[in-house]
Amino acid sequence: MDAIVLLREDHKAVEKLFKRFEKTDDDAGGERRKIADEVIEELTVHAWIEEQIFYPAAREAAPDTTDHILESIEEHHAVVWMLSELKRMDPADERFKAKMSVLMENVRHHVEEEEKDWFPDVRKAMGRNRLAELGEQLKAAKKDAPRDPLAVPSATQ
Repeated sequence: MDAIVLLREDHKAVEKLFKRFEKTDDDAGGERRKIADEVIEELTVHAWIEEQIFYPAAREAAPDTTDHILESIEEHHAVVWMLSELKRMDPADERFKAKMSVLMENVRHHVEEEEKDWFPDVRKAMGRNRLAELGEQLKAAKKDAPRDPLAVPSATQ
């Protein structure tokens, strides 16, 4: 699986979790907690592999995407802090659903920019073989990626 396909699959998995969360009602605290915990893990691992492996490779292969990558890192910064707050937050807190909604808006915006604005340029610059090699690196790195959102490099940048 090439790197961009892997990242898009991650995006789809998170979007499915978002849709599940949106279908919950206010009495579904336990279900909301469970979904939020899955979102936290998925997005933490995803952000980590992007920042550690994909973004540096994309920046090297397609220097014209540097501004997009730097913006993506800033978006990650906001997202990982929201994830860390959600991780500690009680789903009964009146702000839990609102924070999750803001997180979803931010992530959806980020995904749209990545997939439409610069993944095509990266695909063209890297080519099939390099993307396949990078995809294997990303897949392998997921196992060792941290599960704590604040361990993602952008959390402290």
